[in-house]
Amino acid sequence: MASASVFQDEFCCSICLDLLTDPVTVTCGHSFCLKCITGCWDQEDYKGVYSCPQCRETFTPRPVLRRNTMMAEMLEKLTKTEVQSDDTAPSNAGPDDVECDFCTGRKHKAIKSCLTCMGSYCEVHIQSHFQVACLKKHKLVNASSRLQEKICSQHDRIIEVFCRTDQKLICMLCSMDDHNGHKTVSAIAERTEKQKKLLEMKRDNLRWIQQIKKEVQQVKQAKKYLQVAVEDTEKIFMEVISFMQKKKD
Repeated sequence: MASASVFQDEFCCSICLDLLTDPVTVTCGHSFCLKCITGCWDQEDYKGVYSCPQCRETFTPRPVLRRNTMMAEMLEKLTKTEVQSDDTAPSNAGPDDVECDFCTGRKHKAIKSCLTCMGSYCEVHIQSHFQVACLKKHKLVNASSRLQEKICSQHDRIIEVFCRTDQKLICMLCSMDDHNGHKTVSAIAERTEKQKKLLEMKRDNLRWIQQIKKEVQQVKQAKKYLQVAVEDTEKIFMEVISFMQKKKD
């Protein structure tokens, strides 16, 4: 277990903070998952200058990535060891929690989901999104097991626009295509406005309820005064009858 832990620290990708998958080594000597470093550099294509996410050394032109065969073999052995030791380990995430997609063995509770990566991250694995420049631009939301619902099925883009004309959530490309010329606002702005309206409705309902309670109390008070008046009238009436009977006698 101790040796596996040492290997895990040594062969961890500094981008996803997980064990390297398809490890490749860049010119400066640092190694990353092929998918991770490719994703980072794809976002730097427009600059024509590529940097190592770990040491920040820059390269021009884009370096050719070569698989680190020796590291891949060692990682395969490490993974087998981890699987054997963690097969019966319980999940740290509860039955109602979203699990981290990048934890090996034990699954920790995810705290954020990335709509760009389409994955969920625990407190440890989300750190790369706060530290690596190209990942800082990704769209993070609270951990969700329903990420696909936040992505436009037509354009595979994040749903972040609300079309007031058609009363539906859409992506930015939808707003320039099928919804071109429609009245649109950001999904956040629409949600904020609806929350404001709901709050106003709640306050109006509360005022209405308080007014009804006040009127009910007034009716109860009037009924009480009326009852007293009836009792006083009956008392006076009985006194008059008694007086007249005495006078007659």
